[in-house]
Amino acid sequence: MAEPANRIEIGISTFLETTPDLKTGEIMSHAQRMRNAVEEIVLADQVGLDVYGIGEHHRADYAGTAPEIVLAAAASVTKRIRLTSAVTVLSSADPVRVYQGFSSLDGLSNGRAEIMAGRGSFTESFPLFGYSLDDYNELFEENLELLLAIRKSEKVTWRGGHRPAIHNLGVYPRSVQSPLPVWIGTGGNPESAIRAGVLGLPVAFAIIGGMPEQFAPLVRLYKEAAAKAGHDPAKLQIATHSHGFVSDTTEQAAELLYPPIQAQMNVIGRERGWSQPYSRATFDAARSLRGALYVGDPEYVAEKIILLRKNLGITRFFLHLSAGTLPHEELMHAIELLGTKVAPIVRKELARIEGWE
Repeated sequence: MAEPANRIEIGISTFLETTPDLKTGEIMSHAQRMRNAVEEIVLADQVGLDVYGIGEHHRADYAGTAPEIVLAAAASVTKRIRLTSAVTVLSSADPVRVYQGFSSLDGLSNGRAEIMAGRGSFTESFPLFGYSLDDYNELFEENLELLLAIRKSEKVTWRGGHRPAIHNLGVYPRSVQSPLPVWIGTGGNPESAIRAGVLGLPVAFAIIGGMPEQFAPLVRLYKEAAAKAGHDPAKLQIATHSHGFVSDTTEQAAELLYPPIQAQMNVIGRERGWSQPYSRATFDAARSLRGALYVGDPEYVAEKIILLRKNLGITRFFLHLSAGTLPHEELMHAIELLGTKVAPIVRKELARIEGWE
């Protein structure tokens, strides 16, 4: 049975969380979390998942400061799975070094690397690398322009307002893929969706609250902008990233995930001045069929992904594992279930619904 060009891909995203174990108070070292991630990627590859993404953050409770390094460690011990950032904070990064890092990953993996570029919902990287938040949007626009110029041509001539100009200089190594895939990651900003459409780039929406179906207007904006710019909407790739967890039963999945996600959401809530703490009622509402949490047994998580395909036309789904620290063995079991149970259910049902031949 041949699948359509916009077949659905299913994979994992993570920030390499290193939050305290709620029972023991112990905090996993960044080194151990990175080594665990390589084991997770190997397993994800073995069970047939399509993609594994690591988000860039620069704070003590996440180990993913350099996603391409961790992904490169997994490149030589995997065969098929695609390896991506989720996201690269392009506003506070040098596009030359971003390209070089991911083109190196592309070479090591023989053409399986991707960049997901975003402005970042956390801002720690700006003071760390000497950038002003006053330039938040301008930095992203300039750096994206330069990154796309680099992937298009070996020799680059470019001038912007925040970085030294480049005059007819080569950027190496060149990627195996031509061009190296660049996605736009966004939390739901209409301007970001339109920008991705105008450029004809694939887009990834981070959906961590509310109802995923509420992103349908953004998908329409994206496709309309692409069509006006001369791109074929039928060839556009759309991903979503949402928190969740898969276990043998829905009750077990909920009981395992709620404590760490509550703890981590309350940490972030205090940092950002949220008026209400994260509650069990909030969690339970979010894991309902139309909610943004993908928590349950394989059949239930598959049902939610199928609904997401129906409502948004996604071609890729990232299950974020996990918001808050969970035991490594539980994460491995969730990855196994996602690959061996959830993904086959989704693909079989979509084949029936969409009439693949």
